[in-house]
Amino acid sequence: METLDSTTTTSAISTTNYAGFLHRLGAIIIDGIIIGILQSVVITPILAMVGFGMAADIQNAGGDVSEAEAMGMIAGIMAAAMGAWLTAMVVGILYYSILESSKFQGTVGKMAVGIKVTDMNGDRISFGKALLRSIGRQISGLILFIGYLMAAFTEKKQALHDMIAGTLVLKK
Repeated sequence: METLDSTTTTSAISTTNYAGFLHRLGAIIIDGIIIGILQSVVITPILAMVGFGMAADIQNAGGDVSEAEAMGMIAGIMAAAMGAWLTAMVVGILYYSILESSKFQGTVGKMAVGIKVTDMNGDRISFGKALLRSIGRQISGLILFIGYLMAAFTEKKQALHDMIAGTLVLKK
């Protein structure tokens, strides 16, 4: 009769391998700089075109703009701002989703600090799981970043978005 050795029933992932809050914070700062640059490259030309178009409209009107035209310009500015915000959000979500589901298992920031994103078994995550995690990051941020702070206090150092997607962040 075979007996089970207690060493064979331990988890495949060592509890000392979880990436802590400070590693994750360092990665967020690096990624924030990179995403900011990416967003600027995409958004700045869009906003510039809107601004130049409105400036030309005002100039063509000889500086005399009716209330209806002014309201139309304000609506145009608001639409451009909303478009810029949505573009920025999509750029960020795609950045995280593509890189975290890639063979690198992490963003540039995560690679720089030596951490990676895995499923609960320590394996590479799919694009769908990475996308769910990225959307969860938006929720973590919306609730005053409490979702991020949870990583400092949970057993497996998981943030809210990790819990939503069923992922871990591990040291390499």
